Amino acid sequence: MTKKLKLEELGRIDVETFKRTAKIPLVVVLDNVRSMHNVGAIFRTADAFLVEKIVLCGITPQPPHREIHKAALGATESVDWIFEENINTAIDNLKKENFRIIGIEQTSTSQLISDFEIDPDKKYALILGNEVDGISDEALSNIDTFLEIPQLGTKHSLNVSVCGGIVIWEFAKNRMS
Repeated sequence: MTKKLKLEELGRIDVETFKRTAKIPLVVVLDNVRSMHNVGAIFRTADAFLVEKIVLCGITPQPPHREIHKAALGATESVDWIFEENINTAIDNLKKENFRIIGIEQTSTSQLISDFEIDPDKKYALILGNEVDGISDEALSNIDTFLEIPQLGTKHSLNVSVCGGIVIWEFAKNRMS
């Protein structure tokens, strides 16, 4: 008979062990994401897949905050993060560390994520934009590649935390072999 596992049966690591555990070479950059719930959800997803760090830019709210914590469930304590006011400064710093900059955005040059070949020897930074306006216009020319998630329904976009979860999983599963 199938039964749901209790928390203690899941064998999750504690925060100290998480900090010492090797991360996948993936950074998530939140560009003017305004919802604290979305920020918290991204932290939680980043924790689940051992993301290296999160960079919060512009108006993106920063921990600690009760509303972020509601969705993050403590992941703001495990996942490393920094704040960088300017998105292009954040991108330039990541490029200096040899990250390939991937914008998650529907653009005239974007390709479907399913058509993108993830190189296991490269480091990637995923840029997720504002819930209404997407990635900042001033950052577009500083991004190496644009990817979009195929969508078949009537809506033209996904919630940023849902989008982040899908894209983070695509990059993480490539490293889980």
